[in-house]
Amino acid sequence: MGIVTIVGAGMMGTAMAVPALDNGNEVRVVGTHLDREIVERLGMDGYHLNMKRTLPQGIRYFQVEEMETALEGADLLIGGVSSFGVEWFGEQVLPKIPDGLPVLMVTKGMAADGEGNLSPFPRYLAGKFPGRKLLLNAVGGPCISYELVDRNQTCVAFCGEEMEVLRRIKDMLATDYYHISLSTDVAGVECAVALKNAYALGVSLAIGLGNRKNGPQAKEEYNPQAALFGQSVKEMGKLIALAGGNQENNIVYGAGDLYVTVFGGRTRRIGTLLGEGKTYAQAVEILAGVTLESVAIIRVILGALEKLEHRGLTSRQEFPLMLEMGRLLEEGEAVDVPWKSFEREEN
Repeated sequence: MGIVTIVGAGMMGTAMAVPALDNGNEVRVVGTHLDREIVERLGMDGYHLNMKRTLPQGIRYFQVEEMETALEGADLLIGGVSSFGVEWFGEQVLPKIPDGLPVLMVTKGMAADGEGNLSPFPRYLAGKFPGRKLLLNAVGGPCISYELVDRNQTCVAFCGEEMEVLRRIKDMLATDYYHISLSTDVAGVECAVALKNAYALGVSLAIGLGNRKNGPQAKEEYNPQAALFGQSVKEMGKLIALAGGNQENNIVYGAGDLYVTVFGGRTRRIGTLLGEGKTYAQAVEILAGVTLESVAIIRVILGALEKLEHRGLTSRQEFPLMLEMGRLLEEGEAVDVPWKSFEREEN
């Protein structure tokens, strides 16, 4: 069908190669400067060192120095970097592509300006290139990378400013296991899936609290997790509204993504450690070398809320779970979930 170039050989970026290949595209995966060993091994036998999966034959792999070759003739560029690589992507990749080339980002995150206004990454990056016709889109929704490689049934959303562009991207990537909804509500979809990284840490505090009370081998307790899950969805909805997004997408994509993230991965691990009584510094030491996107988004949100409260647009007290997560990160104290603050009266 076309040529799909993926920049970023991390787990999710590389996983996108599977539906792209299954759809009949020529697929090229380019590693960043941090992916050198991953790309070297992929080029040998298709085995991804971090994902612990062997990718199907037919994918071509490139080191970062070969990026311009991999971009030649591309019909779709997929940005596969983490939130910590979004500035690098804006500086090293976007200037090399022609205007009008559709870009689909798997990067989950948000940015805030000096007044606390929240923006999803596609709009944040577009603002760095005034006057250019950059077609920046993003993917959101519950999707674990290795399950996509395993071709498990997966439902996601592609969001962007132009529906016709989104349809073109969908045509290149949709399969009988990768199901794609489309939305022009970029703030709603992207903020929902970015916030789930933060709040998955919050829900996982209950797992650690259960381990501390009953031992790590005991059966998990689900009432506390469910309470934190509900509070998370409530706070996520308010933050999406502040960012100008449709809160319905919080339920459709944010809640689903939150659900799957709580079940495994690095965010669950740090939340569990904090719940068990570890300080943030101790947890980081235990997880040495692990990228903690949840921590990055918590800090962005807390900084934005302070400025928005000063402008009279919200009150930080409406986000008690977010405040508790911030306290754990900044003060180095043991967890103290503010359960009473979750109670409400509604007519």
